[in-house]
Amino acid sequence: MKASLQLRQSQQLTLTPQLQQSIRLLQLSTLEINQETARLLDENPFLEREEDEITSFATSTASTTSTSPEQPERESSKAEEDWSELSYSPSSASSDDEDDHYPETAASSPSLREHLLTQLSLSQLDHHDRQLIALLIDALDDGGFLAQSLEDIFEMLPEELDVTLDDLETALVQLQHLDEPGIAARDLSECLSLQLRALPATTPSRQLAIQLTDKHLDLLAAHDYTRLKRLLHCDEDGLRAAQALILQLNPRPAARYEQRVSDYVVPDVIVERQRGRWAARLNPEAMPRLRVNQLYANIMQRRDEQSSQQMTGQLQEARWYIKNLQQRFDTILRVSQAIVERQRMFLEHGEVAMRPLVLREIAEQLELHESTISRVTTQKFMLTPRGIFELKYFFGSGVSTDSGGACSSTAIRALIKQLVSQEDAHHPLSDSRLAEILVSQGIQVARRTVAKYRESLNILPVNLRKSL
Repeated sequence: MKASLQLRQSQQLTLTPQLQQSIRLLQLSTLEINQETARLLDENPFLEREEDEITSFATSTASTTSTSPEQPERESSKAEEDWSELSYSPSSASSDDEDDHYPETAASSPSLREHLLTQLSLSQLDHHDRQLIALLIDALDDGGFLAQSLEDIFEMLPEELDVTLDDLETALVQLQHLDEPGIAARDLSECLSLQLRALPATTPSRQLAIQLTDKHLDLLAAHDYTRLKRLLHCDEDGLRAAQALILQLNPRPAARYEQRVSDYVVPDVIVERQRGRWAARLNPEAMPRLRVNQLYANIMQRRDEQSSQQMTGQLQEARWYIKNLQQRFDTILRVSQAIVERQRMFLEHGEVAMRPLVLREIAEQLELHESTISRVTTQKFMLTPRGIFELKYFFGSGVSTDSGGACSSTAIRALIKQLVSQEDAHHPLSDSRLAEILVSQGIQVARRTVAKYRESLNILPVNLRKSL
């Protein structure tokens, strides 16, 4: 085979560092954008927040004092004009000094263990009992239940303490009566039973409710009322009253002592009705206000090319970040506005009016790739008059209708939820019956599809929704 030279033409897509950064910023959430911005502000001296008045004052002062006869003031003004285009700031943004300098902090509340130990210190029990009760308090889980058996706790105690299993039983009873009933129960049945026994003896249906929680809680959960009436020798009215009393109890009495961290969502886009049409605008609170530091930019201009090589790279990084950040928010706004135009009926009438929508439709309308739309709609949130929703919420498949159109899966879920909320509790709607009702309204949906949507809504099956 003879060697030869051939000339070929080919196309190759190269991801420049700027394009890579643009793609990465597009898929970050608002929280991650703020974290990335904070990191660059610490590492890159050319990047600064626009609302930083101290830096602005220092910049203007340095620019004024550094003007020399060889460099007239007009050159400094020209440099400011050259770098002004590198500033990115939402026009409608505003800052509140009080919010910036005096952040609100959540008031601390005692944990369950701290609360029980405080109650124990105020009791009249002797030292030995207090030690045993404190031992049991340490064995409680986050829900206030005694996760370990008393036998296991007894086996862990050293023999020299001279503690018997009866001592632990007594300490457990004292702990269960130390605070609100239900704490330190070993299971749900005991938790509810302790609360019932703490009620006055004259409480109607109290004794029947105690029998239910002690022996037949599983049958009550399965709504097996026929068998319950036979086992308890009671009528339907008595069983209904006992059930109502149990439903008033708290299955998680330690819930108010749980230390919870609230999750806050800052919407990227705000949707409002303006002059008879729905319009989306960017939320200034979610947009970092950045610009190039004028002081460092002027210093770099006066240095020779070799000594400023590193600073040139940092300046380029700051310029890319500001530009890509602006492009990110512009893309989010374009996609959001396209979604608003497609889901106008949802904004006016709610979930039942949601129309089917796929990523391809928005991508074709905006002449973007589907992967770009996917990145934009992930962990980006929209504030509407009907609440805050992730942009992905507005996308969903459709089910055909008799009229030849389509109904979105979100609308079908809303209809199922509405039908279940209006059903007769004594004769709840089965999945087959729900499918028949939807078909009668022109929505072609199978029973198994209804079951899938019902489960996604956390709606119990028909036998568990039935009541006396």
